[in-house]
Amino acid sequence: MGQIIFLRHGQAKNNTERILAGRTEGVPLTDVGQQQAQHTAELLEHMNISAIYSSPIQRAKHTAEIVGKHNSLDVTIDDRLIELDMGKFTGMAYDEIFNDHGNVFMKFYQGDLEIAHNGVETFDEVKKRVLGIVNHVVEKHPDENVVLVTHMDPIKAMLSTVVDLSPTNLFELIIANASLNLFRENKRKFSISGLNVMHPTRFDQGW
Repeated sequence: MGQIIFLRHGQAKNNTERILAGRTEGVPLTDVGQQQAQHTAELLEHMNISAIYSSPIQRAKHTAEIVGKHNSLDVTIDDRLIELDMGKFTGMAYDEIFNDHGNVFMKFYQGDLEIAHNGVETFDEVKKRVLGIVNHVVEKHPDENVVLVTHMDPIKAMLSTVVDLSPTNLFELIIANASLNLFRENKRKFSISGLNVMHPTRFDQGW
C-alpha cells in the first residue's frame, strides 16, 4: 500500500500580500516559505519517498526543488498539478474580489455559474485533472510513496474526492503552506492518513 503525499507550496509573496495570483508567473517563495519547504524536506527524509511531481508554477516548483535536493530526487513537472485558472480574477486583491463579487470561493465550491462565466476553472474540472495525476502515479509507482507538490485547491479537490465535504467545509478548510496531506491507496480506494502535517516547530506559529 503506497501513499500519495500532497504538499502545498511554501509561503509565497501572494500569500502575504493577499493577492489572488492564480497562474501568474514570477510569484516567488518568501524567505519564510523557503524555510518551511526545507523543514518539510527534512520530514520527508523519513518517509521513504521515491518520486516527486510538481505544478509548473514557480512557487510550487521551487518548493519541490528544495524537497528534491534534500532527498536526492529529481522533480517531474506535471500540468495536472497546476494552480486554478482564476480567469478575470487573476492578480486581483482578495478584498477587491469580495467587495465586487461576493464570496467567489464559496461560489467556486458550489459550482455557481458565475464562476465559469468569469473564465474560472470549475471545481469539477480541478477534481478530474487531480484524480488523473493520482491514477497515473498509482499505476507508475505501485506501493511507493510519491510526493505531489501543488496548491491549496487541488489538494481540496483530492480531499473532496475521498470524503463528502460541503461547500462550507471546503471554504473553511485551510491547507497550510508547506504542509503534507497524505492519502493511502489500496486497490484504487483512497483514505486520508494525514492532514496539515507540519514540522512540530510550526504548530505555535499559526498558518
